[in-house]
Amino acid sequence: MQHLFEAIILGLVQGLTEFLPVSSSAHLRIVGEFLPSAEDPGAAFTAITQIGTEAAVVVFFWRDIVRIIGAWFKALFGRIPPSDPDARLGWLIIIGSIPIVVLGLLFQDQIETVFRSLWLVAGMLILFGVLLGIADHIGAKRRRLHDITVPHGIVYGFAQALALIPGVSRSGGTITAGLLMGYERAAAARYAFLLAIPAVFGSGFYQLFKSWDEPGVFTLGETAVATAVAFLVALGVIAFFMSWISKHSFLPFVVYRVALGSTILVLLSVGVLQPL
Repeated sequence: MQHLFEAIILGLVQGLTEFLPVSSSAHLRIVGEFLPSAEDPGAAFTAITQIGTEAAVVVFFWRDIVRIIGAWFKALFGRIPPSDPDARLGWLIIIGSIPIVVLGLLFQDQIETVFRSLWLVAGMLILFGVLLGIADHIGAKRRRLHDITVPHGIVYGFAQALALIPGVSRSGGTITAGLLMGYERAAAARYAFLLAIPAVFGSGFYQLFKSWDEPGVFTLGETAVATAVAFLVALGVIAFFMSWISKHSFLPFVVYRVALGSTILVLLSVGVLQPL
């Protein structure tokens, strides 16, 4: 029962933080240390619960996804020109997903071990918080989603791949890259969410298959409950976030990231938390 309660708490954390530029994987890593079991929930639990939050993206952006997939297939069979904005966006999502797949496979052992050090997590929270603040301040914010080019799609892809390190933030990394390239806040966020779909589902179902017969901190049933909780919470968070960034800057998230990262560094320094 204790583990089920902890799984629900972590599902809430996953749903609340996945789409905010604050790093959900970092929060799961940190919150896990303060739960009664005081255990890192692990990279597999993180990846599987992200299936729930990504399902929320599919629901929220359903019309966009259907339109993009439809246009991509039509262009593939010559029914519309390849230059169609939605067809091109479909190709760019595929291209942008390649870096995280390749790097995820190459660094899988590190992702599940050394990358989860709280020293690294805290450092990434601060560093990428500052970078997000700089990008939001200096970015031109003139380009829209259909202005995206192949080089920009590749940059977005490598920015997303940085989220393999807890503390970077998948949405935070890609939004930062988009802002630096001159995209509007909403356009950068929308593309970040769409780009994450193939990578998150691929990683989540791979970890689910891999963990089927392997014992972990949580059972598959407990992980499924956490995933369902993450899905429900994430639906509301996406709606809030897309509304927020149309009117406000990312400054509150920058301040929060720096404050959280600094707090973790202090707790590590005085021995309250252990890095691994």
